[in-house]
Amino acid sequence: MAHSKNRATDGKITYPPGVKEISDKISKEEMVRRLKMVVKTFMDMDQDSEEEKELYLNLALHLASDFFLKHPDKDVRLLVACCLADIFRIYAPEAPYTSPDKLKDIFMFITRQLKGLEDTKSAQFNRYFYLLENIAWVKSYNICFELEDSNEIFTQLYRTLFQVINNGHNQKVHMHMVDLMSSIVCEGDSVSQELLDTVLVNLVPAHKNLNKQAYDLAKALLKRTAQAIEPYITNFFNQVLMLGKTSVSDLSEHVFDLILELYNIDSHLLLSVLPQLEFKLKSNDNDERLQVVKLLAKMFGAKDSELASQNKPLWQCYLGRFNDIHVPVRLECVKFASHCLMNHPDLAKDLTEYLKVRSHDPEEAIRHDVIVSIVTASKKDLSLVNDHLLNFVRERTLDKRWRVRKETQDFVKKLAQVLEEDEKVRKQLETLVSPSCSCKQAEVCVKEITKKLGSPKQPSNPFLEMVKFLLERIAPVHIDTESISALIKQVNKSIEGTADDEDEGVPTEQAIRAGLELLKVLSFTHPVSFHSAETFESLLGCLKMDDEKVAEAALQIFKNTGSKLEESFPHIKSVLLTVLQHKAKKGPPRQAKYAIHCIHAMFSNRDTHFAQIFEPLHKSLDTDNMEQLITPLTTLGHLAMLAPEQFAAPLKSLVANFIVKDLLMNDRIPGKKTTKLWVPDDEVSPETLAKIQGLKLMVRWLLGVKNNQSKSGNSTLRMLTAILSSDGDLTEQGKMGKPDMSRLRLAAGCAILRLAQEPCYHEIITLEQYQLCALVINDECYQVRQAFAQKLHKGLCRLRLPLEYLAVFTLCAKDPVKERRAHARQCLVKNINLRREYLKQHAAVSEKLISLLPEYVVPYAIHLLVHDPDYVKVQDIEQLKDIKEALWFVLEILMAKNENNSHAFIRKMVENIKQTKDGQCPDDPKINEKLYTVCDVAMNIVISKSTTYSLESPKDPVLPARYFTQPDKNFSNTKNYLPPEMKSFFTPGKPKAANVLGAVNKPLSATGKLQTKLSRMETISNASSNSNPSSPGRSKGRLESADVDHSENEDILMKSPSETEKPSRGRKRGAAANQDDKGQESKPKRGRKKAANTSTDDAEDQWGEDSSMAEATMETEDEQNSPPKRGRRGRPPKSAASKDEMPSKGRRGRRKTAPPADEENEEEQEEEEDDEDDAGSENMEVKPKGRRGRKPRGEADTASDSVESTPQKRRGRPPKSQTAARKASGGRSRAAANQEEESEEEMGIAQQSEDEEDEAMDSSPKVRRKVGRRDRR
Repeated sequence: MAHSKNRATDGKITYPPGVKEISDKISKEEMVRRLKMVVKTFMDMDQDSEEEKELYLNLALHLASDFFLKHPDKDVRLLVACCLADIFRIYAPEAPYTSPDKLKDIFMFITRQLKGLEDTKSAQFNRYFYLLENIAWVKSYNICFELEDSNEIFTQLYRTLFQVINNGHNQKVHMHMVDLMSSIVCEGDSVSQELLDTVLVNLVPAHKNLNKQAYDLAKALLKRTAQAIEPYITNFFNQVLMLGKTSVSDLSEHVFDLILELYNIDSHLLLSVLPQLEFKLKSNDNDERLQVVKLLAKMFGAKDSELASQNKPLWQCYLGRFNDIHVPVRLECVKFASHCLMNHPDLAKDLTEYLKVRSHDPEEAIRHDVIVSIVTASKKDLSLVNDHLLNFVRERTLDKRWRVRKETQDFVKKLAQVLEEDEKVRKQLETLVSPSCSCKQAEVCVKEITKKLGSPKQPSNPFLEMVKFLLERIAPVHIDTESISALIKQVNKSIEGTADDEDEGVPTEQAIRAGLELLKVLSFTHPVSFHSAETFESLLGCLKMDDEKVAEAALQIFKNTGSKLEESFPHIKSVLLTVLQHKAKKGPPRQAKYAIHCIHAMFSNRDTHFAQIFEPLHKSLDTDNMEQLITPLTTLGHLAMLAPEQFAAPLKSLVANFIVKDLLMNDRIPGKKTTKLWVPDDEVSPETLAKIQGLKLMVRWLLGVKNNQSKSGNSTLRMLTAILSSDGDLTEQGKMGKPDMSRLRLAAGCAILRLAQEPCYHEIITLEQYQLCALVINDECYQVRQAFAQKLHKGLCRLRLPLEYLAVFTLCAKDPVKERRAHARQCLVKNINLRREYLKQHAAVSEKLISLLPEYVVPYAIHLLVHDPDYVKVQDIEQLKDIKEALWFVLEILMAKNENNSHAFIRKMVENIKQTKDGQCPDDPKINEKLYTVCDVAMNIVISKSTTYSLESPKDPVLPARYFTQPDKNFSNTKNYLPPEMKSFFTPGKPKAANVLGAVNKPLSATGKLQTKLSRMETISNASSNSNPSSPGRSKGRLESADVDHSENEDILMKSPSETEKPSRGRKRGAAANQDDKGQESKPKRGRKKAANTSTDDAEDQWGEDSSMAEATMETEDEQNSPPKRGRRGRPPKSAASKDEMPSKGRRGRRKTAPPADEENEEEQEEEEDDEDDAGSENMEVKPKGRRGRKPRGEADTASDSVESTPQKRRGRPPKSQTAARKASGGRSRAAANQEEESEEEMGIAQQSEDEEDEAMDSSPKVRRKVGRRDRR
């Protein structure tokens, strides 16, 4: 080798035959050509070629120079990496490179090239695979064990491999990756925590769901290296669980999720960790014990788990938690029992004694769940439940709580015994519950069963009554395949014109629609009855009719009933698929939406069908013809929501380049110049409709993806708030008409509400964006306020929107239209009572009170009012009176009952807020002064309306950490910030019970069936959230009359605001009042108060638009020299609602029959209800109430200007002319107040028509936002 060293030191580079010198003096193409020949040479060499190794040693050193390692061309880098991999193979075990720094550079370089494995369709993929195969086979990275920076090299390698693995890779790629990584673990001296984290992070549920292939790779690696890696896993859990050193790893907060995953992968990985769990079960921390109990419940209860038999000390320690002092821990143990009984009958003996004790638990919810667990197991197999457990069920029939008794019917056992012993009864019951059972068969079966179970000697037979009740619920006594077929035939006759509809006084078109609406309702409840060729063929005929409503109904019926059509009726499937694809591409928008959902629900190879629709629509998008753009955008939006992963790359490009840059950032056609704020659907410009669909596409895409890893959620929120800040005119070029701007504001506001219902997006919504969204409910356009309030109400009733959005209704106290204020109040009533009832029935959620307890809406209401753009001068009496009215708007309902001393709880909460600072602007003295002033207003309301406020609060309230800073222990704020004049406006008196107005008099749905996301959407708090002024598990009482509201399915007709009713106290004041405004700082225009955060520059951060857009800036008005203002935020001018804003008299939307709620897939139902993409907003037309005509504008202005600063004592505000007469006495008579209250409560709530369960105000032409200062001329 002396000769070899001479060769290395003489610097002369020898190239393979036919290869000329490779340097920076040749072109890239020539360099690639020469490198390919070098690659071929090294590829053909083996370790025994001593002469060639000596010959090409200098070339090997040359290829590791910075010139190649930092070359800009990826093809050059790939070829060099392949050469280096072969060089390590050829010269093994000694590498020709001796410098540690050079070795690090080389391996980091090779790691970077491995990123090319991600694209399996790349022309160079085979070379990337060769590179991986080579270094895995040779174990090249083992050279790095001796380097100081080995951990950095290995960690980067692991991260790269976990990032690039995807479902396009075959088993060989997977195998080589495992080989490469396992050699580092098994042959190395140690595994650093950073390297371990790189593996374990792929087991965390959030990452696991995002990249299943990375999870499988980590799983295979852990199985392969179980013995070698186990000590390091044990050390990690020991540091976190036993020593409390959570800083050792970013995964510390996921330890329990990791334990479960590791146990499922290989239990040997946790041999030394399980004893630590036994220690944690005895922790003094309630939350910690609860987490461990939940974890072990999954580990013990898993079907194939042998943990209980393998680790008996841990099992016995777990059973001891059935007697835990903490209610949620006991409840979790009881819930676990049913899974354990079903999956491990051998453990029933161990559980029996503990369940017996818990069946007498003082908590109702626990007693209830004991019975539910036993009954659930017995339904699966009666032999799983021993006699002792059944006796617990019998005993609980005498429970003092009906909720427990109803689950403990002793007759269940008796009926099970009858079915086991009597084969005839069993067969009749099987016939009764079979999908093919007809009404005639059902009648015979019911008679035979009741005859068998009845006894003539027992006039009163409770057992038979119970069985009859069950049979009535399950037997098809009215609807079967035959009745559906008869109804279909009748509809067909109407279609063919052979029916007697006209003779009966029913137009044929109306008869067809009515028949299909009935069929649509039945398709929700009896889908199996539609399974006949005749029925499906008739529905196919309906799809081809010109009547859009008929086709829509047929599509929805197919979606509800066609789950087995593909296999049972293949001849219909082929024809239907063609029709669905055509409608998805070229049909009306609503039909396109239903067509996509049909394909998703009915066909197994939906990915192929979706691709056949997506590709041509994606390529044909063109902004030159806006009318032809609406349907494709609708279809693509629903595809983005249903199959986000399938079209991930093109969707990202579509949103960034087409939707944002081409569609939203350009105004092509100037809008019509009009003073109207709203126009009917047929007058909305196609460009506006297309933009609305574009916004919806972005939102649906995000809802489908359900993660914000690419920060697309932040960019979309900035875009939406930029629309709100610019009053709907995103480009601010002045080309858009006012009606178009209204619709875009509504679309943006509703879009934010949709995103806020998904936890991953709710947490990134900034406080400024939350405030802008809230202000949409004060939009100057009546229809925008109306639609936004309905959307807000629906999200809150589903417990999907976080509690802070309930505070938005507080701003409705300023609405000039009485119907809107009344409707907002009823929304508050229903949501508050809904949450209270939910807490009563779900004692287990007591630790999530900050996201459920209605009283916690107060901090959010205070925050909104502090940052209200209309609240400018801190000590201004008129503005403080508005604040007082807004707070009383919500406090009146909260304080109607003082259950468990909730008045003291609210008082304590306000006191606590006053000891903090504003979380948004903690260093702004003026904002903090506003905060303390609003707190004083709230405190005075509580003091004046309650006699028990001074009692001790049952718990210390928890404040949301985002909204308020941590209280300063050295700061005691006892100052009164209210001016003395305000004292007279806090009149004492008991809050009036919240009554429900007549038009919203439908009972609440069963709160026990609510499917809530709040467990994933809790507001981050700055203390333990176990603060509840009530005891949900023990609270008495059922829903009262105030707990009811209109059904989500009923037809609702919206009424217009009275044209004669004058707006309540506004910001504008008379001459005397205007003098008080001198020196008052200028007020920002509503919607522009945080322009820096909502500018279009921010909106373009993610999408990279080249087009520029004016930033939303603060607009101010000189209030010292300006005349009295003409309006206020959230309302029309004082002269009452203008004719431009209100639809013409007599216009009203078409009322539609809505089907009952569909209890299938909750996510799809949410989309069906909230995504009324293309529903005509004729439902938003408002019907003027029959009242006297309004005064001329000038006369109304004069009247209102003369009585500007009249004090307002209560929620129901009289017209200004009435309050002027009371001004001298500083108040009004009790009789007058009562009369006004009664008149308001007798008024019917304005209700909006809803088109079926899946149709809510989301229609493309329904959009508009805040009631604004724009009215101020």
